[in-house]
Amino acid sequence: MHMADALLSPVVGGGMWAVSAGTIAYCSSKVHKEMDDSKIPLMGVLGAFIFAAQMVNFSIPVTGSSGHLGGGLILSVLLGPYAAFLTIASVLMVQALFFADGGLLALGCNIFNLGFFPAFIAYPLLYKRIIGSHPTAARISAASIIAAIVGLQLGSFAVVLETTFSGISSLSFPTFVALMQPIHLAIGIVEGLVTAMVITFVYKARPEILQSTLDGRVVERHSVRNVALAFLAATVVTGGVVSWFASKNPDGLEWAIKQVTGQEELKEPDQGLYAVLKGLQQKTAFLPDYTFKNPADSKKETALPETSRQPNTGDLVISPGHRPSVNPIHSAGTSLAGLVGGTLTLGLACLTGFLLKRRNQTK
Repeated sequence: MHMADALLSPVVGGGMWAVSAGTIAYCSSKVHKEMDDSKIPLMGVLGAFIFAAQMVNFSIPVTGSSGHLGGGLILSVLLGPYAAFLTIASVLMVQALFFADGGLLALGCNIFNLGFFPAFIAYPLLYKRIIGSHPTAARISAASIIAAIVGLQLGSFAVVLETTFSGISSLSFPTFVALMQPIHLAIGIVEGLVTAMVITFVYKARPEILQSTLDGRVVERHSVRNVALAFLAATVVTGGVVSWFASKNPDGLEWAIKQVTGQEELKEPDQGLYAVLKGLQQKTAFLPDYTFKNPADSKKETALPETSRQPNTGDLVISPGHRPSVNPIHSAGTSLAGLVGGTLTLGLACLTGFLLKRRNQTK
């Protein structure tokens, strides 16, 4: 569900940058005042795990589409909504800057769509109410599935609204929403099941971690350490090996666009802000699409169907993303991307938490 710059006007993209930046500032203030210090390492390893998990697309039967874990709900349940939003923002920034997954203009939208709805809607209004004060395996499963579906439905609907308000593509609102919501319902069910498994594992291993986000109790460091090591191991395996076998089918957003335009890849305007941001991303992304750069790719040009063109807007592009190959060279690049990306995310999320808590201690 990572949006590309092609779907957005500078006004909408810039506006969502402002909204996400404001939410990051608000969450930083809350983490600074309220977060348990012992959870800072968990921010890092969970961010790294979500980065690796998002590399693994799973096929949606019959549709020819695929999806991947969003991870916002997992982060919210284990860290609380404020630290969760900062962590998913760290994941998406690393993806956009170093792996060209999602556009830089679209980064504000992606942070909001994948972070706000699970952290501030699905988690507090659904998950916490269903799970109650005394979690059980059945409640965890029900809460995870329902909250994941609702969070993803809201996020995918936001993509449609942001695209429609931008007005630079030929994707009509009724058609786009009719394709986006059902495919993300299927993806949401899978995300809910994965979320339930992850949270159940943590609850059985260290129930105090789950309880800490429900009632604000402090977690001892030794409890966090063992769970953090487990997630770190899962990150290495997922990003280093499992990512080789990710589905090559287009993800839900790409699939929906293909049903309308007949193709997954479109071209963005090669001028103005679009050109500046594209050039910046090309310089910073050392492993685009999570594998080694292929010089031949930059020479490929894909024409946009006439039905998808708009006067004086140029061409539009939607990055394919999440397409690791199974040949040895690409697999090595994918493993490197998973390990390096996970490390960068771990470092950024931990640094964010550490700096916020250190500022609190120095006052």
